Amino acid sequence: MQIREVMSRDVILASPRQTIGEVAQMMAARDIGFMPVGDDDRLVGMITDRDIVVRGVAAGKGPDTPVSEVMTQDVKYCFEDEDIDHVVTNMGVNQVRRFPVMNRNKRLVGIVTLADAALEHDPVVVGEALLRVVEPGGDHCQSAA
Repeated sequence: MQIREVMSRDVILASPRQTIGEVAQMMAARDIGFMPVGDDDRLVGMITDRDIVVRGVAAGKGPDTPVSEVMTQDVKYCFEDEDIDHVVTNMGVNQVRRFPVMNRNKRLVGIVTLADAALEHDPVVVGEALLRVVEPGGDHCQSAA
């Protein structure tokens, strides 16, 4: 099974120039906790509700802070034609719950989450990936110096 079969295609991009207040309102209105960040048709980062809280509010930054100051710049992604087993395993290795999905021209075409995979794929594979995702630490640990 390929990622394109389970991904969400309804993707909304944040701009690195938008404020974290604006993006937080967009997230709240859509009941989402993650948005890819794009600049001139290029994926430049990702922002989560946790980024806003930990890198923004907890660090004393206000709602007018640009997204670029709190977003994750190290973008991990997958391709729409990749096998779901490979992508789910890669999520575990990278300790992330979601990936932007790109086509082979590196254009954003969707988002895939472990939840998407769990609904359509082998629960054992997804469970193993989730166990790795929730391990403390890793490259995306926001409390690391």
